[in-house]
Order: sequence, then structure tokens, then C-alpha cells
Amino acid sequence: MTRTAFLGLGVMGYPMAGHLAGKGYDVTVFNRTKAKADSWAKEHKGKAAASPAEAVKGADLVFACLGDDPDVEAVVTAAMDGLKNGSVFVDHTTASPALARALHASLGEKGVGFVDAPVSGGQAGAENGKLAVMCGGDEPHVERARPAMEAYSARIVHIGPAGHGQLCKSVNQICIAGVLQGLSEGVHFASKAGLDIDAVLEAISGGAAQSWQMENRVKTMAADEFDFGFAVDWMRKDLRIALAEARENGSRLPATALVDQFYADVQAMGGGRWDTSSLVRRLNKPR
Repeated sequence: MTRTAFLGLGVMGYPMAGHLAGKGYDVTVFNRTKAKADSWAKEHKGKAAASPAEAVKGADLVFACLGDDPDVEAVVTAAMDGLKNGSVFVDHTTASPALARALHASLGEKGVGFVDAPVSGGQAGAENGKLAVMCGGDEPHVERARPAMEAYSARIVHIGPAGHGQLCKSVNQICIAGVLQGLSEGVHFASKAGLDIDAVLEAISGGAAQSWQMENRVKTMAADEFDFGFAVDWMRKDLRIALAEARENGSRLPATALVDQFYADVQAMGGGRWDTSSLVRRLNKPR
């Protein structure tokens, strides 16, 4: 039985680790809030460790799903002494490409493979085991981890060398930001024009305007409900990474930069924990 460790049991990591256990993997988890790790261990008949180093000791595959670069750096540092030579560390956090490249180098010096593997699909995708995983790193390490990642994924694509998984995730977030702003403006316009939103959705969702966001968020946006997934605070973190990389590589992201500022407006309205479709609430706010 392949021994695995999972570090970070947030809204994504908790179900992802659960799918690994459900597929028969020997899973040891670590979470900064120990009660959550203990709860997971009880629910999934796994083990909870008191530290990252304890969790990864003897593990063939180590998975992490954390918040941001500093969280990843802290956990990897804490786990370093416990990592086994020949193991593979897979980071599902959306973090910077620079960090991914640095960890690939530093872990490689210890004989540990590193794969940057951010995911898309949100909490629902994690719970249903239908995430899309975009991987950067050496192909042998990606293939070592692939069977385990399939426990919670519908699609796994090796994009390229270290950092390329994170770059691909930036592309994903750039696209989503633009779609959500356009969708917000469409819903806002429909409301002001007095249109039946259900009829509008039926009319346009089968044509060129169709998107996952349209199918899953239009009705909740129209109902002013924003508790359905990925939070604005996390989106701004991801867009910060994308915009920083754009400055480095010379790409121009005017719409992304604008939408990032719109999300800052949403945060100022108290919406940091609202889901990303809450852009429409900014438009609906009285002038």
C-alpha cells in the first residue's frame, strides 16, 4: 500500500485527502488546526500527525493544499527533515511560479521530486472528485503521482517543467475573471431592462455566450446569493500572482488588472468571503 501524507485540510484539501483514503491509500494528514486533522482521521480511518515532519515520515507521496507562498514555504521547511529520499512532493496550492521553481531545485537536492499541481473546479470539484489538475515538473514525478491524483481528479495534464502548472493556473484565473465580469454586466443589464432571467438563460445558454459560470451562477447572481464557492479574497491572491508574472514576462493584461480592482471594490463592501460571482453586487450598488 502506497504511504501518503496530505498537508492542509481546508475546503479543498479535506475532501481530496478523503478521496485518497477512499481509494485505499494509507493517508496521514496534518493541519494547523489539530481538531480538524483529528476529525478527518476519525471520519476516514486515517492518521493525524502533530507536525508536517511527522506526517511525511516514510511517505512515498506527499500532497499539500495550502493558502499562499508563505504557507507553502513554512510547511515545506517544517517537513524537510521527514521527507524520504525518492519520494515525490505534490503541491496543489495556487502559488507563484517562482516558488515552484525554487522548491523543485531545493527538494531535488534532497532526492525528492517536486510537482506544482494547482487545481481548478472549486469546492464542488474537490468533493465530487472531479478536479482539473495542471502539473509542472519532471515527467517521471508527475507519472509517479498520477494514479493517486486520479482519486480526486477528472483531468490531469502535464503542462511542462517546474512552474508551468502555476503559470497555467494563472491562465485559468485570467479567463475566469473576464468571463465573470462580462456575465455580471449581462445579469445587471437584464435586471435593469426588466427581463425574465430564466428566459434569458434559456435563450442564450445554448449559444456562443455559454460558459460554466453562466450555467452555474446566473440564477444565484440574479438572486443576490454569493455563498457558492471560491472566495473573492482567494481570487485576488491568484490575480496578484498572474499580474506579477505578467510584469515579468511582458504580457499585457488590461482587463484582468481592471477586474482585480473591481474585486478590491467588492472587498471594500465587506465581500472578501463572497464567491467570485459577487462582482454583480458591485454593479447593483446604488450610485
